[in-house]
Amino acid sequence: MRVAILVTCVNDAMFPDAGKATVRLLRRLGIDVDFPAAQTCCAQPMVNTGYLDEAVPVVRTFVDAFAGYDAVVTPSGSCAASARHQHALVAERAGDAALADAVAETAPRVRELSEFLVDDLGVTDVGAYYPHRVTYHPSCHTLRLLGVGDRPTRLLQAVRGITLVDLPGARECCGFGGTFAVKNSDVSVAMGSDKARHVRETDAEVLVAGDNSCLMHIGGLLSRQRSGVRVAHLAEVLAATEADR
Repeated sequence: MRVAILVTCVNDAMFPDAGKATVRLLRRLGIDVDFPAAQTCCAQPMVNTGYLDEAVPVVRTFVDAFAGYDAVVTPSGSCAASARHQHALVAERAGDAALADAVAETAPRVRELSEFLVDDLGVTDVGAYYPHRVTYHPSCHTLRLLGVGDRPTRLLQAVRGITLVDLPGARECCGFGGTFAVKNSDVSVAMGSDKARHVRETDAEVLVAGDNSCLMHIGGLLSRQRSGVRVAHLAEVLAATEADR
C-alpha cells in the first residue's frame, strides 16, 4: 500500500508534532509513509470564503502531489472533509474535465487518521500508553461532514493507562471556524468559552481532538483562564508509548 501524509498548513506552520506523531504511529504499525514535498494547502480557506476560482490551481496542485497513492492520511478532519467534499465543487465550477477526473480519483482516498486506522488497517489498539485523564472534543468537520462517529474514542479507549471522560456538550462547535473567528470574534469567543467551561468540568488533564485548529482555539482560552488543562492532538496520544516516559 502506497500511503502519503497530508500534513496540513496549520500543522506544518504551527503544530509540527502532530504530523511527526502521525508518521511515527503509522511506521510503528508497518506503514511506510511518504511526504510529497509538492503538497501545499487543501484549498479549504479559499472555498470557505467564496474564492472558488482562486482555489482551482490549489486543487490542481493537490491532485498532482497525491496522484497514485492508495491512501492520503491526514491528522485533520477539516482538511480531509475539504478534499472529499469541496474539491469536486471547485473542479465542476472550473469546467475542467481533466481536473474533475483527477479529483474523482484522489478525493475518496483522502482519509482522516482515525478512519484510516479503524477502517483501512482494522486496528483500535495501536500499542499506545498515555497515563493521563483525558477528554475528547470531536471537531465539526470530523463529526458532521466525515461522520467518523466513535472511531477516535474507540482508539482512545484502547490506550493503556488512559482515563477517558465524556465531555459535556461534546457535539457543540468550539467556535473557531477559520475566518469565522476573525469576522465574528465575539461570537467565536463566547462559543469557545462554553467549550472551555465544559472541559474544566471534566477535571481532565488533557483535551484531545483530531484538529489542531480547534485545539488552538480552545487551548488559547484554557490557557488564558489558567485552567491547567493542556491540549494534545489525537495522533500525539496514539503515538505515545511507555518507552517515551
